[in-house]
Amino acid sequence: MRIAMIGAGYVGLVSGACLADFGHEVVCVDTDERKIEALRAGRVPIYEPGISELVLSNQSARRLSFTTSLAEAGRGARAIFIAVGTPSLAEVGSADMRYVHDAARAIAKVIDDFAVVVVKSTVPIGAGDEVERIIAETVPRDRFSVVSNPEFLREGAAIEDFKQPDRVVVGVGDDRAGAVMRDIYQPINAAGGQMVYTSRRSSEMIKYAANVFLAMKVTFINEIADLCERLDADVVDVSRGIGLDDRIGAKFLNPGPGFGGSCFPKDTLALSRLAIEAKAPIRLVETLVDVNDKRKVAMAAKVVKACGGSVAGKRIAVLGLTYKPKTDDMRDAPSLVIIPELQAGGAAVVAYDPEGAKMARDMLPGVEFVDNAYACLEGADAAVVITEWDEFRALDLERVKAALAKPVMVDMRNIYPIKRMKALGFRYVCVGRGFNGEG
Repeated sequence: MRIAMIGAGYVGLVSGACLADFGHEVVCVDTDERKIEALRAGRVPIYEPGISELVLSNQSARRLSFTTSLAEAGRGARAIFIAVGTPSLAEVGSADMRYVHDAARAIAKVIDDFAVVVVKSTVPIGAGDEVERIIAETVPRDRFSVVSNPEFLREGAAIEDFKQPDRVVVGVGDDRAGAVMRDIYQPINAAGGQMVYTSRRSSEMIKYAANVFLAMKVTFINEIADLCERLDADVVDVSRGIGLDDRIGAKFLNPGPGFGGSCFPKDTLALSRLAIEAKAPIRLVETLVDVNDKRKVAMAAKVVKACGGSVAGKRIAVLGLTYKPKTDDMRDAPSLVIIPELQAGGAAVVAYDPEGAKMARDMLPGVEFVDNAYACLEGADAAVVITEWDEFRALDLERVKAALAKPVMVDMRNIYPIKRMKALGFRYVCVGRGFNGEG
């Protein structure tokens, strides 16, 4: 099947490459000429394990191509996906739908036969109705159908998530569109994947509800971690103990410096705003947004406390900048709050991240960036782990101590063994381990 993918960013590129790998003919279209030129030349502008190889192999097989022309991409396409950004509007927190609406207007100009318009962008409930209305201003309603098909891709594991998903959610209202969607996802269905067919609005709600629920789990365990520090309990044991309950599950129960990334921050804000506008406010969501924002500031205070109450004139080594490992994504990363707080306290910050430094340079003025962990630690008065990259777990801890001017380690991800750190003579400060570690 020929498929057009509007948007060659993270979601569009991963989705397009995976659909091409299923055997479909996919044309990704984007208005960014430099991005398209790079992709045509085989240079993938995002970091995601396996994506470069997937793009190159499907380009070679002539199943995946890139263009700036929607007219070219949409010619003969049975499905046109919208995978553009929906960032938060700064003043109100609701989703900015300009790019989705622009895509809908552009699609209306190129539909020449029946086509399914698939909204993969994360959009407010009812957004599909507006996309349908915009297209219907130009195209007769019997020549197109609008479907909701939200993405559930974890950065760092996106290809696996697309090809072997927990579920594929499709919000569809007519049989013709349903048949097209079944054809698109036939490889997943044939492999026994869970297909959830529902109404368009329910599909849109599933996306928001899923992300916000996971954000609530993260925020909940962070609050429990704070309580564990005060009551001499160990949050690692608590997380394991409650996560073994099938009704709760172990995922997203690892305490840390607060959530960030491209989805959770904007989706919690958007759902909170949407609920207020619908006169059905969700107090839990409003609270978690506030708690998560304050969490990042509190983590900076934890570093200051570990340094004796002041970081003025001190050199602080930060390991990890991205909001999670296996990505170069800096959007709403805790480091973007923690590091400026330390700088405001008079600290000189040196940082290392395996993939995020390029994105972080313009976002963190005054930070010294180095190209390996040991160079980062050299001569520092304290080390701070913000992102749990695997290479940090494998550091030679004796070498780490020797590199530091003072053996102070603030581990916001609890990746090191407490007994080992104390035996080596570190002042080891972790999260939620009041009985074993310093809170």
